[in-house]
Amino acid sequence: MADTAPSSRHAGGLTVDFETNCYENDWPIVLGRHYLRVVLDRCAYPFSRRRLIINNVRKRRPVEAAAKAAIARGHLDEYLFVEDNADAALDFFQVDRASLGRGYLYSISELVGIHASTADYLLYYKGDSYPNRRHRWIDPAIQLMEGRSDLVVANLCWNDRFDEARSESFDRAGEFLVGYGFSDQCFLAKMSVLRAPIYNEQNPASARYPDYAGDSFEKRADAYMRNHEAKRLTHGSQSYTHKNVPKGGMARILRRLRPFA
Repeated sequence: MADTAPSSRHAGGLTVDFETNCYENDWPIVLGRHYLRVVLDRCAYPFSRRRLIINNVRKRRPVEAAAKAAIARGHLDEYLFVEDNADAALDFFQVDRASLGRGYLYSISELVGIHASTADYLLYYKGDSYPNRRHRWIDPAIQLMEGRSDLVVANLCWNDRFDEARSESFDRAGEFLVGYGFSDQCFLAKMSVLRAPIYNEQNPASARYPDYAGDSFEKRADAYMRNHEAKRLTHGSQSYTHKNVPKGGMARILRRLRPFA
């Protein structure tokens, strides 16, 4: 479902989409009146399209109604249900569904989202992640990635763990630390690289990802990047927050809403 909102462009003529996802436990948060409004404001960027990927919900009708309301409020341009788009995305990326195993539910939203976007860059936040404050970091990150073929993704630091980010980096470029690694919690992706059939490689360093997610999207992206010496930029002073929403975790849901009131 999409509207016909006009495209916005990066100063260099490049298009940048925004995406996030939701599922049964967190769609009331993501599609509430405050979450998208504040997340988008903190991104401080005129995105070409703002897209929601909806996965694994019990009843489509109330979620679709909430998504349409978010479009009417001006917080989204379109939404997609994973079940309607998964086969096309898997075919495009040449990924066998069975190979994802138990990682399917942890991976398919991102694969559908990347397949759906035809922008030059895509900023993706998982529905349980959000930027801590408003900061204009997207343009500087894109300028660096446009200038170097080995820079493929960028992200804010995770959960204010700046010391950890510095320890994992080996260089610096402007406001950013340069190193290896990939996280599906937050990524600004160079789509000429990530929107391609690159997700069937392995690397020993990628075994660090949690076993419960199987051969997940982020594990596969990390393996490709390491095999091809593709690097990521991590902001040296700005962070996002990631908090899992447990099944039936209404108390945590309510706590998470407070920053967005």
